[in-house]
Amino acid sequence: MAKRQIILDTETTGINPREGHRIIEIGCVELINRRFSGNNFHVYINPEREIEAEAIAVHGITNQRLIAEPKFREIAQSFYNYIQGAELVIHNAAFDIGFMDHEFARLRPALPPVSEYCTVLDTLKLARELHPGQKNNLDALCRRYDINNSHRTLHGALLDAEILADVYLLMTGGQGSLNLAAEQEQDGSGDIGHIALIRSSKLKVITASADELQAHESRLDIVQKKGGSCLWRN
Repeated sequence: MAKRQIILDTETTGINPREGHRIIEIGCVELINRRFSGNNFHVYINPEREIEAEAIAVHGITNQRLIAEPKFREIAQSFYNYIQGAELVIHNAAFDIGFMDHEFARLRPALPPVSEYCTVLDTLKLARELHPGQKNNLDALCRRYDINNSHRTLHGALLDAEILADVYLLMTGGQGSLNLAAEQEQDGSGDIGHIALIRSSKLKVITASADELQAHESRLDIVQKKGGSCLWRN
């Protein structure tokens, strides 16, 4: 069965929904079996209130920019339908889930809290377990995993979700086991020669040194002298 994950980020008018702050941007990137599907979700939202200056300094989104955008109630059902049943992958998940639950509770009729129809993986918690005592914000993780985020001058929900997707895949072993059984099931061909191309992660390639190559050749010489077969030299 295909595993569906949604890498999700939001931008908001401030930091606390209990003070009436609202979501102004949602960005989602879909992964199916750890592969980018292209079925993403992105929307700007008119929050029907002023955006705090501190928040604008972070994401650069102004009220003027959002005047013509839909209200949350106008996109709520499509957003709910999109994330329903998926595992949500979020950096500092409590922040985004708190805002999402707040927005869903404001609806009439209200929609249930996220925990009732999604599971959540917090990549900040995961990063702290993998790299204790180190900085684990998104910029720090990009540096640690050699991901180019030079185009990220301001926060943005879709951009940050795309970057987080790359970080998450590298933190958890890369994008790439080629699931041949899943491929056969999807296309019905049963042909193991059919492998779909997938988006490559930016992995660092480390080549062997001259000394390491010489040691390898010496080991192959020993194997051949003892009558063994060396696939490396076939």
